[in-house]
Amino acid sequence: MSKIEIYTKAFCPYCSRAMKLLAAKGTSPEEFDITMGGPKRAEMLARSGGASTVPQIFIDGQHVGGSDDLAALDRAGKLDALLAA
Repeated sequence: MSKIEIYTKAFCPYCSRAMKLLAAKGTSPEEFDITMGGPKRAEMLARSGGASTVPQIFIDGQHVGGSDDLAALDRAGKLDALLAA
């Protein structure tokens, strides 16, 4: 199973949607709550090339993007392969 990391904020509907999709795929992502900012927010900005919206999702260190990007991968039939790697 792939290593999945997701940066989220409290009460973020897009974060919830991404987490639900990942849970439906049988995964347990490592979640980093950046609601209050701090070093994890700075880490997210550096890893994502400056993307400041949440969620920001990484699969095996590869930046996937946000909730819409994750859903698009699933619709295209490409998410399962990424998660199984």
